[in-house]
Amino acid sequence: MDAEPKQLQQAMQRAAPAGVMLSFRPMFGGIMGYADGRPVASLSNVGLALKLAGADRVEMLALPGAAPLRYEPDAPPSKSYVVLPGALLADAHGLRGWIARAAAGLPPRAGKKGRVRA
Repeated sequence: MDAEPKQLQQAMQRAAPAGVMLSFRPMFGGIMGYADGRPVASLSNVGLALKLAGADRVEMLALPGAAPLRYEPDAPPSKSYVVLPGALLADAHGLRGWIARAAAGLPPRAGKKGRVRA
């Protein structure tokens, strides 16, 4: 797939779930997507890949056209990021659900080291 990261970012922004704050930063020739400050998506010429685990990852990989993220054909597959099928990118409602699932599966943010919380 030959995707354009900026177009993938726009698709994510259009499909942003309520209550999930998405932000984006350039990274290694692509864009990294963050949900509430935590990495959740890789947007590159390979496509839009969401960080998924467990049953969500298995379910996504079962969809036709989904695949573990590989930036290069001979690179090892990612164990956490899955490239979404092209058909899902055109379905804002479906994409919204997957973004929400990816954001919900992220571990809670750790507090700053050295701070004592009561």
